[in-house]
Amino acid sequence: MFKRKKDRLLGPVITIIAIILCIMVVSFLGSILGIQSEVTKINNGSLETSMVSINNIFSEEGLKYFFSSPIEAFKMFEPLVLLIISLMAISIGKASGLLKAVFTPLRKLKPAVLTFITLILGIASTALGNYGYIILIPLTAVAYQYIGRNSVLGILTSFLGITLGYAAGFLFNYDDYSLGILTKAAVNVDINSDYIFNAWSNIYIMIASALILTVFGTIIIETVLKPRVKPSIKDEQEYNYSKKGLIISSLSFIVLVCIFIYMIIPGLPASGALLGNGSDYIVELLGDNSPFVNAFVFIFLIIMMICSGIYGFISGNLKDTNDYSVGLSREFDHLGYMFILMFFASLMVSILTWTNIGEVIAGLLISLISNLEFTGLPLIIIFMVVVIIISIFIPDNISKWVLMSPVIIPMFMKANISPDFTQFIFKVADSIGKCITPLFVYYIVMLAFLEKYNDKESLKITVFGTLKKMWPAIVLFIVVWFVIIIGWFVIGLPTGPGFSPTL
Repeated sequence: MFKRKKDRLLGPVITIIAIILCIMVVSFLGSILGIQSEVTKINNGSLETSMVSINNIFSEEGLKYFFSSPIEAFKMFEPLVLLIISLMAISIGKASGLLKAVFTPLRKLKPAVLTFITLILGIASTALGNYGYIILIPLTAVAYQYIGRNSVLGILTSFLGITLGYAAGFLFNYDDYSLGILTKAAVNVDINSDYIFNAWSNIYIMIASALILTVFGTIIIETVLKPRVKPSIKDEQEYNYSKKGLIISSLSFIVLVCIFIYMIIPGLPASGALLGNGSDYIVELLGDNSPFVNAFVFIFLIIMMICSGIYGFISGNLKDTNDYSVGLSREFDHLGYMFILMFFASLMVSILTWTNIGEVIAGLLISLISNLEFTGLPLIIIFMVVVIIISIFIPDNISKWVLMSPVIIPMFMKANISPDFTQFIFKVADSIGKCITPLFVYYIVMLAFLEKYNDKESLKITVFGTLKKMWPAIVLFIVVWFVIIIGWFVIGLPTGPGFSPTL
């Protein structure tokens, strides 16, 4: 009986098309019924409230958008280009035998240790925003293959670590800074015009959360998720091993990394080439117009091309320049499916955004929480639940905080909860919501890699079937996050140097 139900699950492409159709039908019904919500935003230092309605995709304007937007939406789909560059880097690493030489010795480590490393790398990668999905997921798949574990398990572990650990970390990222600007504006416009957001205000709770999540996450993955993914390893080509090649390529790697690090240090002779313009260093390094951010995947490609070329030619795995050239495309085998998924995902996201469904739902839920008059723990819990629901429809955290911060920040401050801690709670709930929504583009990217490394027996790759596979582990991660937030608030531990959960 169970098997027959499992076989009825729709494939990812058909599921995404079904979601698109549902969005279109909801847009029609919502528009006909006149469903709208009140949204408050900050504009030029003052609060502005307006009504947002659902746009009907079946209207003349909507149909024009539906037929004219797919190509443009696909062209502007950021993960597409970044993944192509990242896969070129990993391809040459595999073709040269360098990645196998680097990862194979890790077979000696215990499985739990490998899971711990995967999770902590996923959490640490969030310092660079979404680049963890672009680089770490495909790299983890390759690493697990050489280590002797199922790549499917590695991909799922990496995804959970990056997504559920996005609010944690050992260093704040540019999203923290951007959210902080919105938090500051919300406080300044309604409560305290002298308030200044400090990016270090949550560093204690971030580091503690990263360690707690990694420890408990390792237990969760090994005891709950691992048994749900059958052991299965794809056959892999043999490569020559060269100790000399590994030493020289390692030295080259260190030199190249030092060069790029030098280029992000301001004030030194001929340094700062990868820094943009900004009011402080975090903006110069990680801002939207920062050369470092825009070139990060390309830098990864340069390093891999040079180091892999050195190792490949010394070891004999690359015979000539033709082998080298072809090697750059190795990881693209069986990934045509990924581009199909990304095309439909880009269409799904663009239509959802145009219809305003997510914004209307967000407005209704924000109004609901503002009318409940909760304080303390009940306010924190209901806020997290609301953010998780909104994140299912609006995965982007900045877009959500634009809508929520003008209402939520004053509400929490009146309940004696600091704006810095409120922002951290928001990031936690946002990461949970993104982990359970197929509208999150990197969830679709993960599905594509699962299909590439799946042997058709260990796991049937579907949108909701994969979510069902991860669900017990996700629930336990959520429990850990709630315990961290509630415990930190109740005990009153400092969230950062000179900052606390309460005012």
